[in-house]
Amino acid sequence: MARLNVNPTRMEMTRLKKLLKTAIRGHKLLKDKLDELMKQFLEIVRENKRLREEAEKALEEAYKNFIIARAVMSEEYLGEALMMPKQKIAVDVGTKNIMSVDVPLFEFKTQGNQSDIYPYGLAFTSGELDSAMEAFSAALEPLLSLAQSEKSAQLLSQEIEKTRRRVNALENVMIPN
Repeated sequence: MARLNVNPTRMEMTRLKKLLKTAIRGHKLLKDKLDELMKQFLEIVRENKRLREEAEKALEEAYKNFIIARAVMSEEYLGEALMMPKQKIAVDVGTKNIMSVDVPLFEFKTQGNQSDIYPYGLAFTSGELDSAMEAFSAALEPLLSLAQSEKSAQLLSQEIEKTRRRVNALENVMIPN
């Protein structure tokens, strides 16, 4: 541990006492912030796990139906059926502040008829393609929630690292000196 080279005066001692008091108060505040960040992070990670399972289940069902539809229909009809979508989807991105960390909020909006997700006529297509389209449409919301949760966890983990470094610097370097 390095020793500070200071002038042995009363003013210098008063200044160092104020600096120590501020460092101790800052350490306490940063420690509280770190605890709350960890709590929020663990909450988001639990939610992330649940959303991941939900999204994987929805996509598995959608891909299963799509593979069956591809096997039943010819490539030309399938490509032609999915060529021109009737519905457009827009994603609005906002932010939410969690302990001075701006995490994203995603909200998707569909433009067009809400019930008309089929971009094709039903005469020359199979029922499995209809099921696949419904499943892909249903999987969109869990995927967007998962993306929001993943990014929030990433940003919170970066803030936790920064705060932990600051707490350790105060605890192990500045306050002992």
